[in-house]
Amino acid sequence: MRPDAAIGVWTLRWRRFRRHRTGMASLFILLALIAFVLAAYPLESLLHIDPDTTDLFARFDPPGPGHYLGMDEAGRDVLIRLMVGGQISLLVGLLATVIGGVIGTIIGVIAGYFGGRLDGVLMRFTDGMIALPLLPLLIVLGAVDLTKLGFSADFAHSGAAGFWRIVIIISIVDWTSIARLVRAATMQIRERDYVRAARAAGAGAPYMMATHILPNIATPVIVSFTLTVGRVILFESVLSFLGFGVVPPTPSWGNMLNNAQELVTTAPMLAVYPGLLIFVTVIAVNFLGDGLQHAFDPRSEK
Repeated sequence: MRPDAAIGVWTLRWRRFRRHRTGMASLFILLALIAFVLAAYPLESLLHIDPDTTDLFARFDPPGPGHYLGMDEAGRDVLIRLMVGGQISLLVGLLATVIGGVIGTIIGVIAGYFGGRLDGVLMRFTDGMIALPLLPLLIVLGAVDLTKLGFSADFAHSGAAGFWRIVIIISIVDWTSIARLVRAATMQIRERDYVRAARAAGAGAPYMMATHILPNIATPVIVSFTLTVGRVILFESVLSFLGFGVVPPTPSWGNMLNNAQELVTTAPMLAVYPGLLIFVTVIAVNFLGDGLQHAFDPRSEK
């Protein structure tokens, strides 16, 4: 394909996406959220605030100069903790989606390309994962004692352990939809004439999958990845809310919501702020996925 033809395709997709109003609005909202959470670093330095430092004499202080959203139940700055917690929640969503997506893509491509008995085994395994009750499974895995697996007690109760625990747990259970999507797309591509010609010329399976299969199924995979991010952020929030996710004092939107559940009547905004951010992020990511699906669909109006 000529370079100008490739540019034309992406220009057309961008024009379709721009006409999708909710998709464009969601893109701007997500960019604003990313800028908001990244602003935690300069704001911490400017205001000399540590998000984990407690001040019991400042518990539930109202918004004021230097503490624009007030203080929480432990005397910590709410705004800074929302920013830092957003970094954790968004990073969990991105990392878990990428890792789970890679697992699902590999399984789907292998199953779709080779077919036969291997396809049957991989898809029955996938069906088994789909049949598992997801939330109870995540809770059980989240409750595993890391010290029993050989990790030190300090690491097991650290924020890093909670972060990587939730990323790995979600990654190993949330790849099934991408695997089935990739398998279906691969089965269509493998029957194309150019794929058959390359196979007849002696091209091996790894070369075929890397050169002819994956580039031609990139569009549905990208859209699926986008839609998965919102679901993963919601999973992280639920697990952190239930106490099996990111370990306090490291903030995430989910555990901030968990900490505020007993304060709804006395300090309702401590629950409103993280809950609203979770809601807006998940809705925006899903609408962005709808916009990308519209932009990448060749049947869309030009």
